[in-house]
Amino acid sequence: MTEEVVKGRDVTIRFDGHRCIHSRNCVLGHPEVFVPNVKGQWIFPDASSTETVMHIALSCPSGAIRAAHNDGSASSDTPPTVNTVRIRENGPLAFEAELQIRGEPEATPRATLCRCGESKSKPFCDGSHAAAGFTATGEPAAKEFVALEVRNGPLNVQPQPNGPLLVTGNLEVVTGTGHTVNKVTRTWLCRCGQSKNKPYCDGSHKAAGFLAD
Repeated sequence: MTEEVVKGRDVTIRFDGHRCIHSRNCVLGHPEVFVPNVKGQWIFPDASSTETVMHIALSCPSGAIRAAHNDGSASSDTPPTVNTVRIRENGPLAFEAELQIRGEPEATPRATLCRCGESKSKPFCDGSHAAAGFTATGEPAAKEFVALEVRNGPLNVQPQPNGPLLVTGNLEVVTGTGHTVNKVTRTWLCRCGQSKNKPYCDGSHKAAGFLAD
């Protein structure tokens, strides 16, 4: 699916269906802007205020929705002041950072990456965890850590062949309820769904015969 671009009077919305995990924040929270279950046009930037549209884009965990003021004064693509990965209960890894995936800069600072091993769009989540019955806590135990000298900057996510996500850069690991449980500059995060130490890799992908580029 190619990216949809809809320009309104004051703001332009971009939607990338390849990244969408169908969290439905947009259609449930603002069905006047994102009209569900219709044929044809379904995105209406002028149906609400520009502030609301920007909030919707900033709240989209996967980066599928992006928005920018037409005068260039504001954009949802601005990297955060603190790089984070939020551990979703029974779900994916939700990153917000100046992201690079496989060494390539991402257009958006938000991405949800698969940790169940079942996505057909690896490394991105496609919602397969729900059908697979994937279970994994969103509240992992805290580890001992030291404060980061810098909390933002480039974050490189490199999927290892048949293995975990190697993440390098300043990163805070945050629970689904918002508690920081680790601060790292290099870590390996499980993406096979088999680790006994989630969200971190423990080598279980080898015994499980996990296959992924």
